[in-house]
Amino acid sequence: MDIGIREWIGIASLIVSFSAVYLATPRIISYFKAVGIADTDEHKKRKPLVATSAGMCAVVGIIAGLFFYIGMKVFVLQSSVQVVELLAAVSSILIITFVGFLDDLNTKQESYQGSSVKAGISRWMKPILTLPAAVPLMAVSAGTTTMVLPLIGSIDLGLLYPLLVIPIVVVCVANMVNMLGGYNGLEAGMGLVYTASLGLYAFHIGETPAAAILLTCAATLLALVKYVKVPAGILAGDSLTYALGAVVACGAIIGNIERAALITMFPFIVQGLLKFYSKLREGHFASDLGVLQKDGTIRRRYKKIYSLTHLALGSGATEKQVVGRLIAVQLVSSAIPWLMLVVA
Repeated sequence: MDIGIREWIGIASLIVSFSAVYLATPRIISYFKAVGIADTDEHKKRKPLVATSAGMCAVVGIIAGLFFYIGMKVFVLQSSVQVVELLAAVSSILIITFVGFLDDLNTKQESYQGSSVKAGISRWMKPILTLPAAVPLMAVSAGTTTMVLPLIGSIDLGLLYPLLVIPIVVVCVANMVNMLGGYNGLEAGMGLVYTASLGLYAFHIGETPAAAILLTCAATLLALVKYVKVPAGILAGDSLTYALGAVVACGAIIGNIERAALITMFPFIVQGLLKFYSKLREGHFASDLGVLQKDGTIRRRYKKIYSLTHLALGSGATEKQVVGRLIAVQLVSSAIPWLMLVVA
């Protein structure tokens, strides 16, 4: 298949994203260490303080890649089609990432279930703070009012889509992704899988703007993995999980791929259900973290399974094994929409 100028612009955008993150992250790490934006890496023997808020590194790549893509689209291709939607997505991603960064800035340590963690923003405040991120997408009427949902089929929601569905999707996806993490490379590793899969899916069905958003993020995470994998030079922080949630929400809405996104993100739905189950059983949301053993393995804190990380730990596992197992789960979930395309 011949590659046209549009495809070359898309490829160049990914290179810009990757390069921006690869070059900027070491400098961001040094700056965060200098100003004290750091957190305890609980699954290391010496419990070191490590720079946190890798979402600020990721957003550099996402914005650089998308701005390059928009610039080429307007000035080279002489097209402004869906540029407004892309700029709305950039606004939403920045707003949500900023909420996560605010949480990361609170470096005050407190004891939580035997671990030293940051105080952070109250759980009930996070959905409220992420709600304004839906406004840019609502204002430009992103997406279409007709949705195809599992078991339900096609349904036209009319005004309910921009006024109700978009805010719900943005808030729920951003906070849902934030429920799973705490292991070096987990957030970026799973994020690389689901953003790449959804991005390629959007590209395959002709939803180019959504593909640009998702694949730009995937390229960003590919560069970031070097810095967040075991042993991490910078921790994910809420800024990364919120940024990833924002990217998925924007890509799903703009590309009209809500069903594929819902299936791809199924592990996070399960995680959310497990977390609320822990709230009912234990009186608090269970921690994803485990207890480090002398041999370097990690064991569960609870007898019951309250998180996918607890399931991945089994009777004991290393941090790399936990991350690898959950990435494998994400690979399976991400493959299902593609299998449905083949069957259809």
